Amino acid sequence: MIRAALAALLFVLPVPGGAAANETSYTVLDFDDLTGWEQDDHAAALRTFLVTCPDMKDPDWRALCALAQQKPDAKAFFELFFRPMLITEGKPALFTGYFEPELRGSLRPGGRYRYPLYREPPEARVSNPWLTRAQIENAPEMRGYEIAWVDDPVELFFLQIQGSGRIRLPDGNVIRVGYGGNNGHEYRSVGAELVRRGVYSVHQVSAQVIKNWVRRNPEAGRDLLRHNPSYVFFRKLIGHADDLGPLGAMNRPVTPGRSIAVDPKFVTLGAPVWIDKGGKRPIRRLMIAQDTGSAIKGAQRADIFFGTGDKAGRDAGRLRDPGRMVVLMPIQRAYALATETLQ
Repeated sequence: MIRAALAALLFVLPVPGGAAANETSYTVLDFDDLTGWEQDDHAAALRTFLVTCPDMKDPDWRALCALAQQKPDAKAFFELFFRPMLITEGKPALFTGYFEPELRGSLRPGGRYRYPLYREPPEARVSNPWLTRAQIENAPEMRGYEIAWVDDPVELFFLQIQGSGRIRLPDGNVIRVGYGGNNGHEYRSVGAELVRRGVYSVHQVSAQVIKNWVRRNPEAGRDLLRHNPSYVFFRKLIGHADDLGPLGAMNRPVTPGRSIAVDPKFVTLGAPVWIDKGGKRPIRRLMIAQDTGSAIKGAQRADIFFGTGDKAGRDAGRLRDPGRMVVLMPIQRAYALATETLQ
C-alpha cells in the first residue's frame, strides 16, 4: 500500500525529544525483557506471519516460513527460532495508526454522488509533475477515467491520504480501491496550514478537527484542501475478498491489530516485531511488519493498522504515542548483527 501515515502527513508535529540521528546500534534482548510477552496471543501473530512469509526471499527467512507452515506451537516457535533485537539510531520511538476508509458511492454520477475517484490517465504517467489538485478537479480531460462517484469530498481527500479503501454502493455491494499513481506534486500539510493561519494550535489539530472545519466552512474548506496540490489516483482491486484487509507493501492483506508499517531500511518486511506502546491505551503485542509509508522513517517508528471504517479511523487518528519496538530476528542473523556493532 503506497500510503503515508495519517498522523504524520496531515499535520506537522514535533517528535518528543528531538534527538539527532546517531549510528545504528543492535542489541540482543531476552524474551523476558518483553513486558507482556507471556500474555500475548502468539497464535494470532503466527497466522499473520504466514500471510507474507512465503514472499520473503532470504534463505533463513524461507526456512523459518517452512517451519511455520507446519503449524507448530506459536509461542515455542518464536522463542526457539528468533531472538529479540532492539535497533536504535538516536531517535525516540513513535507510534501512529492508520486504517482503511469506507465511503458511500455509486458507479454512476447523480444526486449526492458528485465527487469522482479517478484512475491515472496516461498523461500523468509521462508528465511529472502533471496538473495540480485544483486543475484535476475541473479538468475535462479526466472524463472517462472515473472509477466511482462518492458523496463527500472531504472523505475523498482523506481516502487519498490513506491510499486505499472501500466504496459501499447503494445496493450494498462493495468495491475495493488501491493506490494507482499520483500527479507528481509534493504533498503540503493542510493541518500545518491551519496552524500557520492561526485557526488552531498544533496540539488541537487532528483528522476529525480538519474534517469538521472544512465542513463548517465550505468555500474556505475547499481552498484549504487545494492548498495541497498532490493528487492520488486509484485502481480497482479485483478479486480481493471483503473480509480481508487492504493490500500492504508486500501485496498481501494486512491484519487489524497485527500488521504494522515500518521503515524497511531498518526492519525486514515480513519480520515479527514486538510492540510496547505507551500512552493512555498501552499496546503490548507481537505484530508483523507488512507495510511501509513515506512518513514512516527510523528504526523505532511504526504505524499500526486498525482496520476498516469510522471506528478504526477514530482509533487510528488518536494514536501518537512513545514506547519501544523490538524486532524478532532469526538467531544467527541477530547475533551476527550484534557482533558487527561491537567491532
